[in-house]
Amino acid sequence: MKNIVVLISGSGSNLQSMIDACQCGEISGQIVAVISNKNDAYGLQRAQKAGIPAICVDSKQFADRQAYDTALLDTIERYQPDLVILAGFMRILSPEFVKHFTGKMLNIHPSLLPKYPGLHTHRRALENGDKEHGTSVHFVTEELDGGPIILQGRIPVYSTDTEDDLVERVKLQEHIIYPQVVEWFIANRLVMGDGKAFLDGKAIPITGLIAE
Repeated sequence: MKNIVVLISGSGSNLQSMIDACQCGEISGQIVAVISNKNDAYGLQRAQKAGIPAICVDSKQFADRQAYDTALLDTIERYQPDLVILAGFMRILSPEFVKHFTGKMLNIHPSLLPKYPGLHTHRRALENGDKEHGTSVHFVTEELDGGPIILQGRIPVYSTDTEDDLVERVKLQEHIIYPQVVEWFIANRLVMGDGKAFLDGKAIPITGLIAE
């Protein structure tokens, strides 16, 4: 069974969707560790309740990003991961760290990439009058939120929507599509090569697949 390490910074709702998917067999791998950069992240409690090792590598304890990333990498490698999942991990990772896990690290971003990399995606969608919004699962590369897009979940934007409305509806999409992509990877259906994502041997369009 393949090993999965999940990195978090906050409440861990996407982590919970992964735990649930593993427990019911929708993901055929096992989460062997959950690691946070914040010791008060609620996601660590979710991991403990599920009997998963919950570790804090506190970013405040390190002098710079390089020192932190080295310690984080060493901690992850103790669990011999086949896949590293970023699930609300709110740190920009160094190029060296990303290169080490090239092709086996996934992230989910709350926008329809390449639109709105970075922060405040829901606000930006509303300010620009977008009629459609959503979330994207992608491979992690050195470019922030710029790795090959795998799968997107889309939602309509209504005239009465607030940021909180979008947050909640996008989360529902995230909890569906992220475990699905993880299982594709665990089942050896999904790989990254030549800067592209491939599913079942076929290149995924640069805009990603669209969840039904």
